[in-house]
Amino acid sequence: MRGYNKTYKNMAFTFIMVCETIMCGLLFYAFSHYTDNTAWEKVMEAPKIQVTVVIMMIYAASVAINDIVVYDRQAYLYEVAKRVVRTNVCFGVMGYLVLKFGQFMDSWSYMFAMFLVSMCAVSMMFRFLVRIFIKRYRTKGGNLRFAVLLGGNRSMAELYGELTTQVWAGYRVKGYFDFEPSALMPEECEYLGKPDELRKYLEEKGDTHFLFCGLDSRHKDGIKRIMKYCENHIIRFYSIPDLYDYTQSRMVMENVGSVPVLGIRPEPLSVLSNKIIKRTMDLVISTLFLCTLFPIILIIVTIITKITMPGPVFFRQKRNGLDDKEFYCLKFRSMKVNADADRLQATKDDPRKTKWGNIMRKTNIDELPQFINVFMGDMSVVGPRPHMVKHTEEYSKLIDKYMVRHWVKPGITGWSQVTGFRGETKELKDMENRVKGDIWYIENWSVWLDLYIIYKTVANMVGGEKNAY
Repeated sequence: MRGYNKTYKNMAFTFIMVCETIMCGLLFYAFSHYTDNTAWEKVMEAPKIQVTVVIMMIYAASVAINDIVVYDRQAYLYEVAKRVVRTNVCFGVMGYLVLKFGQFMDSWSYMFAMFLVSMCAVSMMFRFLVRIFIKRYRTKGGNLRFAVLLGGNRSMAELYGELTTQVWAGYRVKGYFDFEPSALMPEECEYLGKPDELRKYLEEKGDTHFLFCGLDSRHKDGIKRIMKYCENHIIRFYSIPDLYDYTQSRMVMENVGSVPVLGIRPEPLSVLSNKIIKRTMDLVISTLFLCTLFPIILIIVTIITKITMPGPVFFRQKRNGLDDKEFYCLKFRSMKVNADADRLQATKDDPRKTKWGNIMRKTNIDELPQFINVFMGDMSVVGPRPHMVKHTEEYSKLIDKYMVRHWVKPGITGWSQVTGFRGETKELKDMENRVKGDIWYIENWSVWLDLYIIYKTVANMVGGEKNAY
């Protein structure tokens, strides 16, 4: 079945590459055709058809270099978008060099720039449509992959959930083998028998693609035999360690010299290059905002604040940041001066708020001074929201893994805020869900995820948020 899986991916890759290459050629030819008898026509230095063929060859090479992930079973849309942008950036750079120095056309032109932007948009839409088609096809029973589980511990139960929750991924778990039925396994996961019956089952059922083994090392001799059988019958074998006795199931493999070690969770922002990228983004975004829009907003907010309520324009509050270090978080003051500012969260009908303050909170204007915190290095544009010192002291004792959120810089906006966990935490579970979202962000950080969160934040600001008070 491995050969079939590889053939399927090759077919999907070839189909998408051919379609996009043709679209690239047609789009470029259309651009060049509609620029006839215009000033843009002068950019062409070779026959139109010749330049179009070269363009198509460059685009096909760019796709091959950057690969395609639309057929990956658990790829999210933002990952598809990331690959599209990478492909088109590569295409733009290669195209500029080849066309410029090959004397095909003046690639430093408005025409070529508009073509690149259009091609990026077209390929993005095409891959999204292909991705939607593939997900629907798998949901209806096409291109399925069948798995068998060996063992019934908590790790295997969680693996079953991961494989079956997202139906569109196309996984189907046929059941599990163990020395006896396990109370930890879901009822819908069929008990198929004891481990020594597994080989006979695999021989009779020839459609198994994956075998996940969760037996411990006491059964190493039997595991070796099963592993050997899988290798000789084109079944992919995976060993699943049971780590629930002392930690969680998700681990990350690292190396200390030549020694492999398991870490508790992946931390992309512990890598120096990622830290540099994120800090560069923060500096660019904060500098642009502080030098353009912020002075205008500051003047307007200052005037209205001074008219509507006495006291300072800015509100400074100690909050916990990276490595639990305290810093002063800046906001536009949205409440009357009060003694509970460092102790109580804002509520929906909080009497401390003014009408103007309520407007600022609804539109997130009160958070904008935090771009100064970003510029100074205390915060990031995207990250877990910083909490009051008092709340950190309280929740760190009540919520498991609460302090993990301090492994990265706090942000003006974050994953939890754009996924529905912004605002007042009326119950402990509200804060627990927010912490889970913060930890997920820490484990899955990427530039593209940050850009997506920024986009969602702006969209929520325009559309309004029910929890923004």
